[in-house]
Amino acid sequence: MAQDVRVDDEVLGKAYDARLMKRLLGYVKPYKKYVVFAILLNIVVAALGPVRPYLTKIAVDDSIANNDYTGLLYISLLLLATLLFQSFMQYFLTYYTQYLGQKTILDLRTQLFTHTQKLAAKFFDKTPIGRIVTRTTNDVESLNELFSSGIVMVFSDVFIVLWILGFMFFLDWELSLVTLSVLPVLFYGTFLFRKKVRETYRDVRFHLARLNSYMQEHITGISVVQIFNKEEDELKKFSGINADHRKANINSIFYYAVFYPGVEFLSAVAIGLIIWYGGGEVIQNTLTLGTLFAFIQYTEMFFRPIRDLSEKYNIMQTAMASSERIFKLFDNQTIIKNSDNPVNLDSIEGKIEFQNVWFAYNEDEYILKDISFNINPGETVAIVGATGAGKTSTINIFTRFYDINKGKILLDGIDIRDIDKNDLRKHIAVVLQDVFLFSGTIKSNIGMNNPLITDQQIEEAARLVGADKFIEMLPKKYNEEVKERGATFSVGQKQLISFARALAYNPQILILDEATSSVDTETEILIQNAIQKLLVGRTAIVIAHRLSTIQNADKIIVMHKGEIREIGNHQELLAKRGIYYKLYQLQYKDQELVKT
Repeated sequence: MAQDVRVDDEVLGKAYDARLMKRLLGYVKPYKKYVVFAILLNIVVAALGPVRPYLTKIAVDDSIANNDYTGLLYISLLLLATLLFQSFMQYFLTYYTQYLGQKTILDLRTQLFTHTQKLAAKFFDKTPIGRIVTRTTNDVESLNELFSSGIVMVFSDVFIVLWILGFMFFLDWELSLVTLSVLPVLFYGTFLFRKKVRETYRDVRFHLARLNSYMQEHITGISVVQIFNKEEDELKKFSGINADHRKANINSIFYYAVFYPGVEFLSAVAIGLIIWYGGGEVIQNTLTLGTLFAFIQYTEMFFRPIRDLSEKYNIMQTAMASSERIFKLFDNQTIIKNSDNPVNLDSIEGKIEFQNVWFAYNEDEYILKDISFNINPGETVAIVGATGAGKTSTINIFTRFYDINKGKILLDGIDIRDIDKNDLRKHIAVVLQDVFLFSGTIKSNIGMNNPLITDQQIEEAARLVGADKFIEMLPKKYNEEVKERGATFSVGQKQLISFARALAYNPQILILDEATSSVDTETEILIQNAIQKLLVGRTAIVIAHRLSTIQNADKIIVMHKGEIREIGNHQELLAKRGIYYKLYQLQYKDQELVKT
């Protein structure tokens, strides 16, 4: 799985991809008025910079050369006013470009999260969670730089260069051509820089992905590393990966270290040519000294956007790579879809029918084979079998986390594929063995912030499962803070909270998947007593390894290697002396051994 992450994050794509850019600009479209306003501001701000050298020329040629102190004062005040106005306009430009970026990123991140929530369980089975988090955080943030600093600011650089060229050719076209004579060398150097940086950028991304993957895996399994005293060995491996990442970054820095001085050198050469050629023109009185000063300033201003090219190129390249990965997630349609005309169910009786159901997580590798059974409204049906028999898969397909390959599953005589997914799940509550609690409070974890569930219903659900005993002992009771994944609660306490969560929704169908396997005997007795009261009038499916907990079930389905081998109640199955009888005997002997 770590290799998967690395390969996916290594994808670089093109430095500029018109197809991706078109899709990205679609997120800017709702805010096009801000884009237009920012571009207009760019034109103004870009023009104010080149105005200053022109004013300097006037100050030198018209005021200083003629000893005109009054004119020099006016020009100085005009320069100051230009600077102040430029700063004022720059403030609005920065504000609106950042505002545009933040609004766009807000929409993009929200849509990405919404799309991720729609993806089926099959997608999450094959996709590391860290990769999805990276898409929604790091990759989206890379696009923020593109929207707020890249797209609009590229216009700024273009307008600055155009204004400078306009002023330069207006003042003296011959001296302008002399200044631009170094451009062929600059363009070639820029081409080489882009090529080399692109290669090193790929290496940096590759080694960074390895670093992230290694960190994620070993922090998750830190307890295993510590118990086997593998800290030193893992540190050596980490140091090696870290060293590769450092080396890749140093290689990248090398090209920047060459490019920046190279641009400075060409800028100095251009200024030298201006002084040499322009100075000769001044000596011959064919060029004014003010024009020469202005050209020196214009040359320095002209190369500034080019020096910024590397940063803009990095932003663009990172954004293209990030957008490629983001749109790959957007384009993933691993979704359990509703039918074209889904049936809405306001209420159900709870009759469940499996008719010749076949199911495989991977094509042709069937986990469930020709499964057929009926559950009448209000019945409690237990499903037992060895690990891998297909018990949990039966629940997964009934709740439509996965769709079946062949056969039918009916709820009240309606194919569940024809029922709106939300309506189907609205009538089902599931308690799993692996409990997941969200950060928040106990109350928010039981009621899931559903406005239809009152505090009284939450407390009643907790009381019925016996969770109220430990909750009432907490300082804030139902408002007690729940840390990430419920780290401050015991396994049994988390199980009770999850049980109360399911019951608070007052479902017509209750599914318990090894729901009591992680609790002690005392807690299990509390839950079993609560179950007896709560299952009245409800359809229930119970998956359990402890056969003692399901002896009172109306029907017990025994599964083996994806097939149903036996169906009956506890006494009937014992009388058959089949698989269920053997499982019961094994557990009975284990219990006897424990007692002795």
